Amino acid sequence: MPGHRIRRFTRTALTALAALPLLLTAACTGGGATAAGTADGPVHITFWSALRGSQEVVDAYNRSQRRIHVDFQQIPAGNQGGYAKLSNAARAGNAPDVATLEYPQVPGFAIDGVARDITPLVGERLRKKLLPQALALTTFEGRTFSVPLDVEPMVFLYRHDLFSKHDIAVPRTWAQFEAAARKIKRAAPGSRIATFPTDGGTQLSAWAWQAGARWFDTSDGTWTVSMTDEPTRKVAAYWQRLIDRKLVFLNSVDTQEGSAQVGRGEVFGKLAGAWDAGGTMSSQPGQKGRWRVAPMPRWDLEHPRVGTHGGSTFAVTKDSRHPKEAMDFIEWQVSSPEALKARLASGISSQYPAATGLVPVARKAMDTSYFAGQDIYSLFRREAGHISGQWKWGPRMTATLRIVQDRLARVGEGQGTVLDALRAGQRATMPDLESLGLNVREGSR
Repeated sequence: MPGHRIRRFTRTALTALAALPLLLTAACTGGGATAAGTADGPVHITFWSALRGSQEVVDAYNRSQRRIHVDFQQIPAGNQGGYAKLSNAARAGNAPDVATLEYPQVPGFAIDGVARDITPLVGERLRKKLLPQALALTTFEGRTFSVPLDVEPMVFLYRHDLFSKHDIAVPRTWAQFEAAARKIKRAAPGSRIATFPTDGGTQLSAWAWQAGARWFDTSDGTWTVSMTDEPTRKVAAYWQRLIDRKLVFLNSVDTQEGSAQVGRGEVFGKLAGAWDAGGTMSSQPGQKGRWRVAPMPRWDLEHPRVGTHGGSTFAVTKDSRHPKEAMDFIEWQVSSPEALKARLASGISSQYPAATGLVPVARKAMDTSYFAGQDIYSLFRREAGHISGQWKWGPRMTATLRIVQDRLARVGEGQGTVLDALRAGQRATMPDLESLGLNVREGSR
């Protein structure tokens, strides 16, 4: 049972401080791999992704060389069934050669043996191109399981015209953010500085990340789960205070209601990943020239730190018969200017490339008139440098965040608190991790 053997040893990689056994490396290099096309034609590899622009990228790659041909299949986004489709295919032994994984899903697919250990395939040339903080999110105990495409530092998108109209300074700290929220509520009672997203488990994660939280830690060979540690409690108390004082909207943002609030000019700002600058351009074209981008408010101006919200990676699966060719395609996709140009040609995007040498390509493609000429990519570059490197995602983040968001929805209905939602997420996570055969310890409660 090769799949079971891979899964068992991959768990070892994520729970111990020792190097992986040689058997894992042998299992993960796979059988039947070839280094080049044959006399009958190019090597064919399969690629599944929900990312917009993927077909354009594949077409550009296939035109660029004749050794490898990529067959692409568009799949639903992860929460809409894409990850379930990938898991089912892996169980049947027919997963694609290359699959797209968002950062929070990488540990789980690694533990399940779906994403193979690609450490020997990720060359030094590629590693040097990638932002270290991004690569660290796909590397566990020195073993790499996927390659980052983009990494999205949290920023503050804000309506410059509304802040100016009411003579309110754009906040640089969280204390200033709360003060500005009070002023906005008084000056424009139907508006709020931002929305606390009841569907925003990943935003809440990023805020805790910025504050120095470590929800998951494997430093002693055991998965310690601490979703209510001291930094997280500080963040939860802060947002609970804003919620209780009705200083922020409290509702889902990925809904018509949330979009309508922004469209009506009732939301002065959005706390989101860098990608949402492009998302705002697409969803609110009539607000061109009114928006700007600022750093996310800090807890400590002297020691700036941010978390991320969003971003995708590419994994080579255990079923790939051509892992070297799969990695060739991945490296081209994440580091080639032609690949980024092809992706950006498919529509508006403000993604921040994990291969930071591509920032000039992204900047050139951006119509900065929406932000009144602001060079948002220079800001993204600075903020990406402040991404805190101590964060780890857990092995079952989809399930963990679902519990948190279910409880945040109750907070929106006046039941429970933000901290209650986090406690519920931690309680539900413990048996999930234990069922994987991992050594687990509960930290702060």
